[in-house]
Amino acid sequence: MSAHLRDTAQELAEILWREHTVYRERSGGVVIRGEHVRRWISLAPAGGRDEVLVRAGRILDGGTTAPARSEAVVPLSASTGMLAATCRRLLAEAAADAALVAPQAAPRRSRRSKKAARPKGSGKHTSFGSWVILACVTGVIALYIYSAAMHG
Repeated sequence: MSAHLRDTAQELAEILWREHTVYRERSGGVVIRGEHVRRWISLAPAGGRDEVLVRAGRILDGGTTAPARSEAVVPLSASTGMLAATCRRLLAEAAADAALVAPQAAPRRSRRSKKAARPKGSGKHTSFGSWVILACVTGVIALYIYSAAMHG
């Protein structure tokens, strides 16, 4: 199965991208990376006997891969063209998701001035909530010791 999956991935990579890297995953699947388009495709054996799980995602800055944005189960007996069409659809979905996420990820400017912002962790005072938790824990320990002493 893995040899057939690797051969299928090689053919698929040639169809999808002119520049690509194909490698085997630890789980037995095969990954096709298109660095120039910043996308990846994974082919892995699915639950069925002649099925393959196709997943697609983005390649982030620094070369790490983002989790899969979309996936589909395709019969391994399907033609390479059918498999390539499925991959293109999944890649388009991943690109559309990336386009929707990108504007929201832009940093917002705060209306406060930088001087008004209090640095975190600079205060040495214990907050009221911490004192309440500390008192509750102490009370529970004291109650345990008292009940252990009374009941032997």
